[in-house]
Amino acid sequence: MAHPPPTGRLRSMSETLPNLLTILELEQVEVNIFRGVSPDETVQRVFGGQVAGQALVAAGKTVPEQRHVHSLHAYFLRPGDPTIPIVYQVDRIRDGRSFTTRRVVAVQHGEAIFHLSASFQVSEPGADYASPMPDAPDPETVPTLSERARSLGLPESPHWSRPRPVDIRYVDDPPWLPNGDTKDRNRQQVWLKASGEMPDDPLVHVCAVTYASDLTLLDSALLAGGLTWDDDREVMVASLDHAMWFHRPFRADDWLLYDQQSPSVSGGRGLGIGRLFTRDGQHVVSMVQEGLLRVIGSKQV
Repeated sequence: MAHPPPTGRLRSMSETLPNLLTILELEQVEVNIFRGVSPDETVQRVFGGQVAGQALVAAGKTVPEQRHVHSLHAYFLRPGDPTIPIVYQVDRIRDGRSFTTRRVVAVQHGEAIFHLSASFQVSEPGADYASPMPDAPDPETVPTLSERARSLGLPESPHWSRPRPVDIRYVDDPPWLPNGDTKDRNRQQVWLKASGEMPDDPLVHVCAVTYASDLTLLDSALLAGGLTWDDDREVMVASLDHAMWFHRPFRADDWLLYDQQSPSVSGGRGLGIGRLFTRDGQHVVSMVQEGLLRVIGSKQV
């Protein structure tokens, strides 16, 4: 799903955590059919992480509580229209003894805009290994968006300081802030957490992280391609597909380190790979996303 310009990307987030929790509370209109709304009708298109999070909610509502999502694979097919509801149609593909599989199609104007497949599993004992957490500064020492904007000499603006549902703190300068240091990088680290306490339902936490995972991952590909939002070229960035694997339990209202890198940029596309760690070093989620990364011309001066 296409991303708006950089300021719009953050503006597309629900203004507060209660708003985010509200958009994740889908209305059930029929067996296996749910309806969701968008938080902001003034943006050009629906934020992709919102559709992914809502689709996972729809799938989860048809699965027994003791089965938890362990993977999802999704394709963004068409831009979403923020002025009308999104209908989510769930197909109950399989209910096995250990695994449950669901397919979800998001529909607007009679056409599919998004497709998701998700697999759920009962908790099972087994071998346990994870790669170590990379080095990163403590989240409290990393500047907020407002503090980073101020350090780069940007004018005071409510855009940087207004409340957001997810507190995002970039360890290094992101590629969409003017005057930032973005050269010779293909890696990015972000600390994130919900901006308040969330309910205990594990599905809500994985759906909130699914929502947030689409906010920054393609930035790593932008950096790897030597591109930024603040240069003479106009860049079009759009999510094409998204995959996530949920390894261990976590809470979205605790700090999570989002370690991201891009191994390849070519053919007008870029690949981002991300890993999510709890503050105590547990590897809890892995994600991969390919996105359109198209230089469409020079900006008009």
